[in-house]
Amino acid sequence: MSNGSEVLLKTELPLPPFFRGKVRDTYELGNLLLIVATDRISAFDLVLPCGIPDKGLVLNQLSFFWFRQTANLVPNHLVEVIDDVRLLDTYLSQAERFAYPDYLVGRSMVVRKAERIPVECVVRGYLFGSAWLEYQEKGSVCGIPLAKGLKQSQELAEPIFTPTTKAESGHDLPLTMDELKELVGTKLAEELEEKSQAVYSYACGYALAQGIIIADTKMEFGRDNNQVILIDELLTPDSSRFWEAAQYKVGQSQPSYDKQPVRDWLVNSGWNQESPVPMLPAEVIAATTARYREAYQRLTGRKLR
Repeated sequence: MSNGSEVLLKTELPLPPFFRGKVRDTYELGNLLLIVATDRISAFDLVLPCGIPDKGLVLNQLSFFWFRQTANLVPNHLVEVIDDVRLLDTYLSQAERFAYPDYLVGRSMVVRKAERIPVECVVRGYLFGSAWLEYQEKGSVCGIPLAKGLKQSQELAEPIFTPTTKAESGHDLPLTMDELKELVGTKLAEELEEKSQAVYSYACGYALAQGIIIADTKMEFGRDNNQVILIDELLTPDSSRFWEAAQYKVGQSQPSYDKQPVRDWLVNSGWNQESPVPMLPAEVIAATTARYREAYQRLTGRKLR
């Protein structure tokens, strides 16, 4: 476990690079991949100059938790979480091995390669965020008409599937179900909706028993030998809105276990949402770390390693 003072912003491993995202650095391991969750944080589609201590640990270990919990519903790309750096010897030849950095423990996992499906699969159970804004204007969410008179943060009669494009940079764009079918085909579109709804339904029931509401979440899928599997991350504070059930009130914004302190400070700072992004104050960083850690502990019942 981090002592709260160490921040991992970048990795430099002597392995062939596969992809460097806003948060994760991914490396080739032959037919597999090594994904390392850093402490980088993004807001408004830009990566901040500072990190959030322990964020990568939370993202990696919470994804691991959910991948195991939902594997009977939807297969996923997880092979193994690195909780001992010596495990990497299994995946590297003698000539390829190197002095494995300690930061790999807890914040990295070995996964199967998959052909990424270029869609963010979003499921919403509550009316909030961009969905609330659209509903106020049009009475619908991603083209799906909803009942009149709904309030902010209200639970929907049924969770709705609101996919978006998966943009390499900039904003993801909402897709109607017809547009999704045109993009990936009818059969795959319906399978993505079915699998996304199944995972969300299970996770909501589990989390509510721990006193947490999952207002919405986004998932990514890929193809592995013609099988559709979950990839990337799953049900983390970066990909989901977690609300405190005991404080939930319809008609207002909700306290959430995510990077809301970062967004709030950036908005109030007067920043124009263009690069460069300002450095966060120490108290905002500490508050965000605390939220990520508490989300992990509340959902898993375990302290972060």
